[in-house]
Amino acid sequence: MKILTFSGATPAEALKKAQEAVGSEAVLIETKQLQKKSLGQSALYEILVGVDESQIKPAPKKPTKPLEKQRPLTQESADVLYNISEAAKQISKISEVTQPPAPAQPQQETQELRQIKEEISKLGDKVKVIQNMFWEERRPNLESVIPPEFSEIYRLAHQSGMDRVHLDAIMSLTLEHMPLGMRQNSETVKRYFQTLLRKMIPVRIEQRLKSGQKKVIMLVGPTGVGKTTSIAKLAARYSYLMEKKYKVGLVVLDTYRIGAVEQLMQYARMMKLGIETVVDPPEFASALHSLHYCDYILIDTMGSSPYDKAKIETIYECLQGSDKAFDIDVVLVMPSSIKYEDLKATYENFATLEIDTMMFTKLDETRGFGNIFSLAFETKVPISYFSIGQEVPEDLVVASSDFLIDCLLNGFTKKERGT
Repeated sequence: MKILTFSGATPAEALKKAQEAVGSEAVLIETKQLQKKSLGQSALYEILVGVDESQIKPAPKKPTKPLEKQRPLTQESADVLYNISEAAKQISKISEVTQPPAPAQPQQETQELRQIKEEISKLGDKVKVIQNMFWEERRPNLESVIPPEFSEIYRLAHQSGMDRVHLDAIMSLTLEHMPLGMRQNSETVKRYFQTLLRKMIPVRIEQRLKSGQKKVIMLVGPTGVGKTTSIAKLAARYSYLMEKKYKVGLVVLDTYRIGAVEQLMQYARMMKLGIETVVDPPEFASALHSLHYCDYILIDTMGSSPYDKAKIETIYECLQGSDKAFDIDVVLVMPSSIKYEDLKATYENFATLEIDTMMFTKLDETRGFGNIFSLAFETKVPISYFSIGQEVPEDLVVASSDFLIDCLLNGFTKKERGT
């Protein structure tokens, strides 16, 4: 056997040169990177191939397509990937057909069956080599080379809306600590990645109030994110759905929207809750004292643009003027259906209110949840609740890292999650 060396800017390019020089019978022995890509300088890869000298044949010259039949390179590349996928499916089907039923007595394989299995094995190896080459070209810009088994998990996380910087950092961490023996199977890789992500999500565990303890929760956030409906869900949960039925009171700062006040008034009548309205910040402390008999006091605030400093300042004045006996938990409510950059901008503009936890709504209106992960990972502020629809009180989920990561990697189905 003759050993030959070929080089190229990518492994795929080097392999193409080898096939053009000695034909498709060449056996790939080794691939290594000689030079990393840098500013003004392309990467350089080298491959070693072995070939029987008697089988070396010049590769036929590829005919040039007429101009009218040529297609964009991206489309032809997509066809190549499609053909690889189809080849893999055919291998699977052939394997099923050629797999004989378990005989009652051991039988010797026929020579023909052994030859078929050998051909299937060779074809499978070639498909895997090509898959490795394409992944090598498309892999993220990391110092470590990512095995092909990681391509699916990287694609899922990236498509979910997770920030690229966070994803690459987590992928590097995974490659550094994941045992080599676990990298051979994509499902094993996915489970490991899920476990790692779960540990990175800060959540606020819901706890029962101690005897005599009071909890004041203020929901803040942009207009139209569902703060009023979320208040109603929390009120119903604390009043009727927990092990102990707590006394709940409502405070409304959102007097700018008459509809919001009427909506909460209706919920208060239905659930027999005390409710107070506040027009000016000085009235806020009095409203809290009026509900001193309640275990939970829930505060609905006026919705505002993250860039409307005046309204955010009004909320801040209420917090500063409140009785220090009331420890107010500030919850920033944001929709899960906006991109990470907008979530981050919203958080930064409301951060002056000293956010304690975050709540995400409209999980039923999006398919990507990586933006939520990235914000929690970046800010280290815990998540307390998820709102998964408009139904009161059913469409409220107590936050857990398992729930979010499952949504991120497997998608959200309300029928399965509505608890």
